[in-house]
Amino acid sequence: MLKGFRDFINRGNVIDLAVAVIIGAAFTGIVNSLTDDLLMPVLGWLVGDLDFSNYFIRLGPPPASYTGDPDNYAALKAAGVPMIGYGQFVTAAVNFLIVAFIIFLLVRAMKKAIPDKDVPTPAEPADVALLREIRDELRSQGGRREPPDDPA
Repeated sequence: MLKGFRDFINRGNVIDLAVAVIIGAAFTGIVNSLTDDLLMPVLGWLVGDLDFSNYFIRLGPPPASYTGDPDNYAALKAAGVPMIGYGQFVTAAVNFLIVAFIIFLLVRAMKKAIPDKDVPTPAEPADVALLREIRDELRSQGGRREPPDDPA
């Protein structure tokens, strides 16, 4: 069992996947900062509020012991108030779109930078090769054709 696990780990794909996960985790911090610190404030400013994450719909009243701000999403959530935090969802959706777009750009750049050497060229079908030989033979004869035999 250990030998099989060692063989599995030593495959190139597993190591590549581990590197991708580590880089992805580090990249998440950059994307979150880009979204939270640059894009969402501008989007919130355009909508008329600087803190876009505080957009929510309260589904129930705060507990009687709650003394915090009734418009603070984080405080209400910590108090256990049922809410739909659509501002948080929009932030997460924007994060996803940024990550997806950047990954798209990276994959596109990698495809241009690294030629695809591993894809073998498919073999030519036999009938296509035969037709190509016939065509070449006809061209070598200079386009001369024998008249067809008259069956009558």
